[in-house]
Amino acid sequence: MKFKVTLEQQGAQGILPINYQYPLSAAIYKILNQADQEYAKFLHSSGYGKGYKFFTFSDLKGKFKIKNDRMHLRFPIVSFHINFHLPKASKNFIKGIFQSRKIEVFDKLSGVSFEVKNIEALPEKFPDKKDMYIIDEVLKPYSPIVCGVKNDRGNYDFLHPENDLFLDSLLYNWQQKIQANYDIMTAESALLNAEVEFYDKGKPRSRLVTIKSGTPAETKIKGFLNFKIRVQAEKRFVQLLQNCGAGLYNAQGMGYVQSIKTKQND
Repeated sequence: MKFKVTLEQQGAQGILPINYQYPLSAAIYKILNQADQEYAKFLHSSGYGKGYKFFTFSDLKGKFKIKNDRMHLRFPIVSFHINFHLPKASKNFIKGIFQSRKIEVFDKLSGVSFEVKNIEALPEKFPDKKDMYIIDEVLKPYSPIVCGVKNDRGNYDFLHPENDLFLDSLLYNWQQKIQANYDIMTAESALLNAEVEFYDKGKPRSRLVTIKSGTPAETKIKGFLNFKIRVQAEKRFVQLLQNCGAGLYNAQGMGYVQSIKTKQND
């Protein structure tokens, strides 16, 4: 389930931290947590036994001037895309809990208070196809994809898309999401194919993002943009990948992907 969220700056302060992903994620979680009881009732009344807060969001889009580790807004309107893996019946509910809400994106030095001016539900692909229909899509990241393997210290060694282990990590993570949303048998039997495709001009571009900046729990993660991933799988699994995000740290705004090319297998 895909949405475009448009925000308007409130007040004169218009300086975002360049590592805005974690405070934006925290603001989204705050909205979801406040709606938790109401949402649980909604799921129950709609015939769904449980809801899983799988979501991811894109980079912010707007007019900024970057100075050091600050993003100065040049125009008070910004937007981002956010995807949830939720039943279709949740669409109006999600729109309702976000509409006109305040979203505060701050670190210890600066930040911006926004109001949600609009939340638009975006169309889903293949609405007439069954869940087990095999689709072949090329996906482009609109926020960095983070893949890694844990080292002896229990920390991630982050992987470049040219590393053979990059796809292994992405596929394993995708399978884990299927297990969390369905069950272990469905995950183990899922046929998932993926390959990295590179542009003729320009190599994958890395971005270092700091999570919980300036706190004892500060963590630096490295993700990559400017490449493509071609995937083949059942419609339900490709939708899950897009709704939940590819790779690691999805709820912190990593791994937001969109389809840029589709090959239909009739």
